Amino acid sequence: MPPLTSASDTGRLKSLDGLRAVSILCVLIGHLSGTRNFFHLGYWRWVGDIAHLGVVVFFVISGFLITTLLRRESAETGHISPKLFYARRAIRIVPAAFAYIAVLLLLSAIGWIQLRPRDVVHAITYTANYQWDRPWWTGHLWSLSVEEQFYLLWPFILVACGWRKAPWVAAATIGLGPICRLSAHLFLTGTPYRDLEMFPMVADSLGAGCLLACRREWLERRGWYRALLRPLVAFGLFGAILVANRYMGYTVGNVFGGCFINLALAVLIHRAVITPGGTFTRILNWTPVARIGVLSYSLYIWQQLFLNRNSKAWINAFPQNLTLAILCALLSYTLLEKPLLALRTRLRESANTRRKHSDLGSLGLDPEPVTTTSLSA
Repeated sequence: MPPLTSASDTGRLKSLDGLRAVSILCVLIGHLSGTRNFFHLGYWRWVGDIAHLGVVVFFVISGFLITTLLRRESAETGHISPKLFYARRAIRIVPAAFAYIAVLLLLSAIGWIQLRPRDVVHAITYTANYQWDRPWWTGHLWSLSVEEQFYLLWPFILVACGWRKAPWVAAATIGLGPICRLSAHLFLTGTPYRDLEMFPMVADSLGAGCLLACRREWLERRGWYRALLRPLVAFGLFGAILVANRYMGYTVGNVFGGCFINLALAVLIHRAVITPGGTFTRILNWTPVARIGVLSYSLYIWQQLFLNRNSKAWINAFPQNLTLAILCALLSYTLLEKPLLALRTRLRESANTRRKHSDLGSLGLDPEPVTTTSLSA
């Protein structure tokens, strides 16, 4: 696979924070629906479960971004380091999630909410997507579980298969998604596992993003694909996504519609990344929108505590529920996540410095001592 050479890969990928903002806004609107003082969307009459669609957008973005970062690492260093990858991902994902779980344990201890031991076990082991009776408080952690399972598998697959075979693995994942969902409808009907978000049932969303990251240069050279990036076609794809999402509650829509949504989202994400001059792309890169995207993970973690349509408590009524969710997200990002993100950057710079010194040493040169923070620190 050729190295990344396009302008968008020389730094932070354009529009991704804005796309994260779109996805978290879908989740927030979907979860606000039906809460006290907020209107009800009427899911199945309009565009379907908009909150779940927001999570699917997250998945496709994640597959695309993680694969792009791993490609960049491979191009710069000649290999992929699963150890460093896991360290960076753990620093980004685990502390905020565990802080939320700790708050839940405190609220359970004082009797404000009810958590069972198995709820906590599934939450801290990132297996919530295999728990069919999740309570509301940890219900959203199924998507984090899917993400962590993806993080665990994908680097090892890339190391084992190499970049030449990686697109085929991603394509196979996309193809297996409908087969797994159809098998669930055939063999798990009547059980609580039929519609459960087990990894094989939802991995095709991640696979679509991975395939795009692997083959984006090849796709950009194809006329038929460039036609999909035209504004009118892209607008049609957006409308088709909403229509397909509307019928996800039906067997055919669930089995095959999800595959279409994943691929269409990949095309729209690609368009947003490589067309910085478009109107929609300018909106995505507008500073207030991008900042919402930066907070998207924090918002996703903490909104579940407040956007509960089944609760009549004051904190679960609009607008204080949304206000409290935003406040907790800001506190989480400012006090916990932002300092750890700075640590992650230092770890990456330290690894790059050690690699450069190692390269100099292999050439018989005498590099200066490394003084940056080590990974073990």
